[in-house]
Amino acid sequence: MTLWAGVVAVCGTLGMVLAGLFAARATRAAASATAEATRAAAQAQAEPNQRAEDRQAFEAIKTELRAELTSTREEVRSLRSLVRAFSWYVAQLTQQMRDHRIEPPPPPARVDEYNRTGV
Repeated sequence: MTLWAGVVAVCGTLGMVLAGLFAARATRAAASATAEATRAAAQAQAEPNQRAEDRQAFEAIKTELRAELTSTREEVRSLRSLVRAFSWYVAQLTQQMRDHRIEPPPPPARVDEYNRTGV
């Protein structure tokens, strides 16, 4: 009987060791799953905040671009007005030269193109 008691004791001990190993493995898996769930919950919770930050950055960029576009449009209007004023002035000077029988030099190709096309 003692031999059987020793075998039972060894089997019992071996069973306990195996049960401990399975428990440790299950605990690690549970800890890993818990950590993953915590990370996913934090990400889900942070997502609305990230979207709000992205939206705020987009609005700031959009506002800056609109201001730049408005400034550029005003500058283009000013430059068009300046080109028209110079064109009118040069036309007057050219006419004065012709009135005094002085033939003005031909305009540069770009000016000639502008006079023909308006562009």
